[in-house]
Amino acid sequence: MNTGRLGLLLVLQVLCAAPSAAQDTAPTAQALLRQFDDLYRSTGTAARIEIKIERPNKVRTMRMRSWSQGEDKALVVIEAPARDAGTATLRVGSNLWNYLPKISRTIRVPPALMMGAWMGSDLTNDDLVRESSYAHDYEITGVGPSEEPLGWQVNTEAKPEVPGLWERVEVVFASPMLATDSTHAERLPILVRYYDRKGRLSRTMQLEKIKKMGDRLIPTRIVISPEREEGRRTVLTYLHVEFDVELDESLFSLAQLERRR
Repeated sequence: MNTGRLGLLLVLQVLCAAPSAAQDTAPTAQALLRQFDDLYRSTGTAARIEIKIERPNKVRTMRMRSWSQGEDKALVVIEAPARDAGTATLRVGSNLWNYLPKISRTIRVPPALMMGAWMGSDLTNDDLVRESSYAHDYEITGVGPSEEPLGWQVNTEAKPEVPGLWERVEVVFASPMLATDSTHAERLPILVRYYDRKGRLSRTMQLEKIKKMGDRLIPTRIVISPEREEGRRTVLTYLHVEFDVELDESLFSLAQLERRR
């Protein structure tokens, strides 16, 4: 056998043996979206988080603590820097409030402003407290293999009756067949693309640095990059997360939030 023919056979063998998203078993799109919804949820979740807001001429870093209970209760309190300490966001059901210690006021955030920026970052109010649900508030319009990045892509469109949503969201989940180690052998979300009401790509979210915290594998670094705004991004890092902890119900009350005054 000549050298050229041998080389061609080797290439074909490698291509046939290499895993691809298309060779993986097609997942259930609804199950993937539910998994994304519940990625950081539990009967009681407590976390320490760092948020870095990067701008062309400035970088601002905040540290905060967050607590959530099931699907409909969440509280986030900024601890640092000192000028923002005590600023808090509370969600109970579909109601959202911001407490501003500088002016000792609690402000209700209407559903239409859930896509508004939080504390000057590229995060929205909805990102912070996860009020919307990918599985319930969006219609699945397609699912199939993704080539870049490799995995499975689920395409969704906002249900018209639900206010304060992105027009369209595309979520790419990792394929277990492409895992190089046990910490990546799950269908975790790795990339999300968000489109505005004009159908334009508005921002991307990359979920990175998968680590085991408690009994879960979770992405511990989330990078949000707005489109058409060079030099801007927000990096959210989970420093520590505990799942299924007991939390006092009063923690998620408006009275408790205002008592911080």
